[in-house]
Order: sequence, then C-alpha cells, then structure tokens
Amino acid sequence: MKVAVVQQPPVYLDKAKSIERAVELIGEAAGGGCSLIVFPETWLPGYPTFVWRLPPGAGMTKTDELFALAQANSVNLAKDDLAPVKEAAREHGVVIVLGHQELDGTVSGSTLYNSAAIIDADGTLLNNHRKLMPTNPERMVWGFGDGSTLNVVDTAVGRIGSLICWENYMPLARAALYAQNIDIYTAPTWDSGQTWLATMQHIAREGGCWVIGCATAIEAADIPETLPYRDELFPNADEWINAGDAVVYRPFGGVQAGPMHREKGLLITDIDVDAARASRRKFDVCGHYARPDVFRLNVNRKPQTPVVFEE
Repeated sequence: MKVAVVQQPPVYLDKAKSIERAVELIGEAAGGGCSLIVFPETWLPGYPTFVWRLPPGAGMTKTDELFALAQANSVNLAKDDLAPVKEAAREHGVVIVLGHQELDGTVSGSTLYNSAAIIDADGTLLNNHRKLMPTNPERMVWGFGDGSTLNVVDTAVGRIGSLICWENYMPLARAALYAQNIDIYTAPTWDSGQTWLATMQHIAREGGCWVIGCATAIEAADIPETLPYRDELFPNADEWINAGDAVVYRPFGGVQAGPMHREKGLLITDIDVDAARASRRKFDVCGHYARPDVFRLNVNRKPQTPVVFEE
C-alpha cells in the first residue's frame, strides 16, 4: 500500500484554516493512491515553538498571550472539532494519524494536551494518545497524558500506534507498543536531524515494525504577519524554523523513503505491512527474545482524573 507523510505547514495557530488545509492534503494524498496519511506533532494548529524562544520569567506575559491564542485554536474533541478530518477519512477511505493540540473539553475546559489521533478509513476515531511527558518548556503549555491512551489499534491498513516526539526516547513506552503486535509505528515530532533519524532507525530494528517519523517543515515566511511578537520570535525572514526530515524506515532497519529535508510536499512510498511481523523472526523484543523471568513491565491503563462525582 502507499503511505503519505505530510511535510506541509499548517496555517499557524489558526484551527479553522488549518483544518481546511488538512482536508485538502488528505484529498491530494488519497488522489495519489495513498491509504495511510500521517501528520506531524501538533500540526493542528501548529507547534508552540514560542516557548523555546521566549526567556523564562521575562517573557512570561508574552507566553501568556500566545498561549491564549493557541488555546483558542486547539481541538476540542467534546465538540467534535475533528469532524471535517473524520469525514475526509471516510470519504476517501483512508487512515489518518493527526498530531494536534487538544483542549480538555470535559474536565477543566482549559488544560492543553499534545495529542495524536488515529482515525480509521470509516471516519471512526480509534485512539487519541496524549503525550505522557512534555519536554522542558513544553510543560508551560501542555498537561501530562496517562496510560489509558497508550494503545495500538486495528485499522483498515494494519495495527498502528503512536508515540510523540521525545516519548520515543522512553524505552518502557516503546515496549508498551511493541507488546501490542504493532505493524506501523508513527512518531509525530518537532525534532529533526541526524540524531532523531538514528532514533527512528533504531526503533525500526528494535520493534520490527515500519516506522514513520515526521516534523512540520516550516519557514519564518509561513508565520502569519498577525502573530503577536512575530518579528521578535522570528527575526530572520529566511529561517527554516524546522527542516521536517519526514522519513520511513523498514522493519529491522533501513531507509524506505526520505528523509525529506527543507522541502515541502508529501513523502509518498509503498510499504508491505506483513513485512513487520515476518521481520521479528530474528528478534522479537516482546516475544521469543523477552525474558519475563528477569524483566517485566506493568502499564497502568486506568484513566487519571482529579475529580470523581458519585451520585
């Protein structure tokens, strides 16, 4: 089957226009015969790179203002904000992995999460993984996910799971996915470069699965002029804010396609889903190569909530 990895920027911090762009990109990929389409980390409505560019303390007021803008443009699943994307999946019969910034619409109504949605070819939202551990200044923007979303799910194209950005450096989180018979491992990210690509190849070898890594390829010229503090955040008009480096690795290692560096478009390649399970004959980290008499992982899948209402 054909896979498309999106390496186009969203309309930065504009949820409505970014959803429109996502639907267009889905149609373009589906028109090229793709059955699986993968978007980068918080592609919708855009990664909050401002937290890395504003100094702690001195930039707090500016961070608050930009956070409020990001919050107003985040995805509320309780209001079915992904309905147009789900409808595009159903219309074209494609599976979609979409990195998005999620607003908690059911408890606090305020906290944001870094999430990855897996949408099946019939438009069903099968899983919405919330990043377990935001990294460094990301903790000024996002809350922590829990084990209830650490799932590999059956889709029309195979069993798919996601870990987001530096979660992929967490060996126990990876093991939790490997233990669920994973075919396609997606790693939406903001990271790029040789160190990240080496991690993607390692995971393909360790997990015996297809690995898709993708960050948002975006230039300073892609940031709207209306963004508060734009010139302070992005003073170099020619800057590549992120090079993208979309890539697909084969089970047990080896590049299938990419990396797509400082280039916008769709990275499209063919993959044989069945090759994942066959590759684990040599090394099956949660099968014949495991030693449960020596090592054992316990995963708490209970949803964590600060308030329980009892009637």
